[in-house]
Amino acid sequence: MGHIWLIGMMGSGKSTIGRLVADRLRRPFYDTDELVEEAGDVSISEIFAEEGESGFRVREKRIVQDVASRPPGIVATGGGIILDSGNVATMRRSGRIVLLAVDVETLKRRLGHGGDRPLLAAEKDERLDTIASERRDHYRSSADVIVDATDSVDAVVAAVEAACNES
Repeated sequence: MGHIWLIGMMGSGKSTIGRLVADRLRRPFYDTDELVEEAGDVSISEIFAEEGESGFRVREKRIVQDVASRPPGIVATGGGIILDSGNVATMRRSGRIVLLAVDVETLKRRLGHGGDRPLLAAEKDERLDTIASERRDHYRSSADVIVDATDSVDAVVAAVEAACNES
């Protein structure tokens, strides 16, 4: 049994669902964004401000490689992790990739004003539309399993659990 890598847009519920599934299955939970922050003792917003998105992606790639070598668990990933084919290959080798699919209108409601998400710093709705469009094919081609994450939390957790049982 390998990792279950949760991918999807920001606001799709990867961290929330991941924690719930990990608790229910008594497996470790890893959040790549949290691990990036811990490794550098700096926030993602600060990384984006000082190093840009490219600096963040370099750090993220190191974390993916690190997590892949850890005991199998449930992994919440950053929304753009699938933009790097090396990340996708590492995730695929070490487990199953589950896409939490959510339509853009639902994401807009969930994300509200954008919070501390650097990629949504300006013109949130337009940026979200663009990001979703740019990543849609990457998500679908990377995923082993696609879960409709607009369902209830219980339904999404059950679907992810089912994917875990298939691995």
